[in-house]
Amino acid sequence: MSREVSSQVVYAIVRAGGRQEKVSVGDLVTLDRVAGEAGSTVELPALLLVDGDKVTSDSKTLADVKVTAEIIEDLRGPKISIMKYKNKTGYKKRQGFRAELTTVKITGIDA
Repeated sequence: MSREVSSQVVYAIVRAGGRQEKVSVGDLVTLDRVAGEAGSTVELPALLLVDGDKVTSDSKTLADVKVTAEIIEDLRGPKISIMKYKNKTGYKKRQGFRAELTTVKITGIDA
């Protein structure tokens, strides 16, 4: 007796903060800071949609695709230390940077 297990793989590639992220429903994704309070909903533009064996990359079709996400929390990334030094001149400069980030949960991909 043979049983076929058909699992639909649904995921999308979205543009988020200058980068592209692969997301599917239920994923937690950390993006560059998104405007909004925790609990609010945000919509991300899709660049590619994979629904089982069907791959959609046509921009006209993707204009109708809605990838919705719920903002979970705002946070800051790890500190990056920047040190500049020039030999024999006495020039030293130290600087730090922490990126502003937002964690979102993907709630739906509607085609």
